[in-house]
Amino acid sequence: MKILIVGASGATGKLLVAQLLSAGHRLKIIVRTTSNVPEAWSSNEYISLIRVNHITEISAHEMEVYLKDCEAVASCLGHNPNFKGIYGKPKKLVTDMVQLICETILKNAPEKSIGFVLMNTAGNSNRDLNEPVSFGQKIMIGLLRLLLPPHPDNEKAADYLRQKIGQSNPFIEWVAVRPDSLIDLEKVTTYSLHASPTRSALFNPGQTSRINVAHFMAQLLTDQAIWKNWKGQMPVIYNG
Repeated sequence: MKILIVGASGATGKLLVAQLLSAGHRLKIIVRTTSNVPEAWSSNEYISLIRVNHITEISAHEMEVYLKDCEAVASCLGHNPNFKGIYGKPKKLVTDMVQLICETILKNAPEKSIGFVLMNTAGNSNRDLNEPVSFGQKIMIGLLRLLLPPHPDNEKAADYLRQKIGQSNPFIEWVAVRPDSLIDLEKVTTYSLHASPTRSALFNPGQTSRINVAHFMAQLLTDQAIWKNWKGQMPVIYNG
């Protein structure tokens, strides 16, 4: 399988690349020219490394070329955890990329639907399920929308898949993976998956290791049974 990955130079993205390579898949990886990526990527015959000045400058025509012959797409794209990354432009980094990828796929109208896995956050509700949210958390989410631009970006990216692509699109199937507080572990461990959060991401957060997120995303992309179980949903993942 050939898979396009955006956000591969991030902490979780690199782990996703490793998971997919170990399973023998071919990858197209879009990174910025300034991104720090493993040297081995440049010489790996299973990787096509695409460097761009900035991911927001990719045109529709360029994305059409990048998506050619890909059977799936994964996005680990996110805002850098610094002042410029949080408050600088582009404020809709993730949403704009999701929209560009989806619009390109729809334009190409592939014979077989493309699977799209988006890394999201447990702090974002799946409004298809009307998930219960406490009054206090609603207040805090409202503040996050005002004070932390990455949060509404994550919400809008998932909303685009839910509302614009929906559950029965003939060209795109999707899953938005929602980890809770991210931590670093060296190896994949047991983890649990839930259709909705089992705890408050703000007041009683769980933990999710980045390598477990990468493992689950890789499983979604490559295992049809797992994909069938979660497509069109926003599974929450916690460490076991």
